[in-house]
Amino acid sequence: MTAGDGTTAPGGLPGRSARLRLADGTPGPEGVAFPPFVDHHVHLQMVDPDAAPRAGIAGVVDLGAELTAISALAAREPLPRVVHAGQFLTAPGGYPGDRWWLRQGSLRELPAPIGAHERRALPDPIETAVAEQAAFGATLVKVMLNAVAGPVFDRETLDAIIAAARAHGLLVAAHAEGEGMARLAIEAGADALVHAPFTERLDDGLVARAAAAGQCWISTFDIHVRAGEASALAIAVDNTARFRAVGGRVLYGTDLGNGELPDGVNTGELSGLLAAGLPPAELIGSLTDPWPLAEAAEWGGDALATFVPGLPPGDADELPAWLAAARVVPIENLEFG
Repeated sequence: MTAGDGTTAPGGLPGRSARLRLADGTPGPEGVAFPPFVDHHVHLQMVDPDAAPRAGIAGVVDLGAELTAISALAAREPLPRVVHAGQFLTAPGGYPGDRWWLRQGSLRELPAPIGAHERRALPDPIETAVAEQAAFGATLVKVMLNAVAGPVFDRETLDAIIAAARAHGLLVAAHAEGEGMARLAIEAGADALVHAPFTERLDDGLVARAAAAGQCWISTFDIHVRAGEASALAIAVDNTARFRAVGGRVLYGTDLGNGELPDGVNTGELSGLLAAGLPPAELIGSLTDPWPLAEAAEWGGDALATFVPGLPPGDADELPAWLAAARVVPIENLEFG
């Protein structure tokens, strides 16, 4: 039995009405149980890794860390469940090599692929790097395409990285920033954009192409709010609204570790998703989407739920504040009607 089985919760939300049983066995508050909430964009080396579950987040997707550190965090028993991309993969001299917050060992610079006509006395550095991410338990790799802050991969190199990732069964997520970078990632076949595109308005045809290919976009709206980047926020919301309207898959993600962001459910992020046109059921779906895993059970959904006390509000604008009271609980501590 999981939190997603059975009848729909009040308000048409994809959860189940439930009562929390307290530690002493007495009945606790009534509320709604959902499949585990996932933050699809975090950097655990920059935050307290134990804080998220106390505030409703059962799983996280780490998108840039030193391999030994992140593999150790992923192997721990306590929540949150950690899925990771390993290191930032970037062009020589590329972003985020000059950033003060970069953790030692979390960056991997990759040169252009070795041509077939050249001697290959050593293994290809792209294949070696991707194989190393896989060996440390990565589920995906992250490529940095930030033309605003330094050199980026050309199409040939990006294609080689994606091919190497596919050979190891890994997905590819792209940080696309700067003119033409989202197009490069979309046309190359990246599986996800780690930020909803925020530096330029994408044309409708490109947006439709990304949706048709099954690409995911991770929201990260609140970082623009907190940085006072009104233009970037407006562009990201507009691009996402059109992406969602043509069937695009939108994921909740905060870029936790990037500045002062709350550890758990982020009301600002949820408000941005509402502004991008996601109705309440899709908003919950962006939180419970198992990507890059296949299903909620892989995030502990057979044993865990994210529980929100009280009835959901009738006004969608009040939904973020209600969801901010979420907590992660064992299924066995819930009583379903």
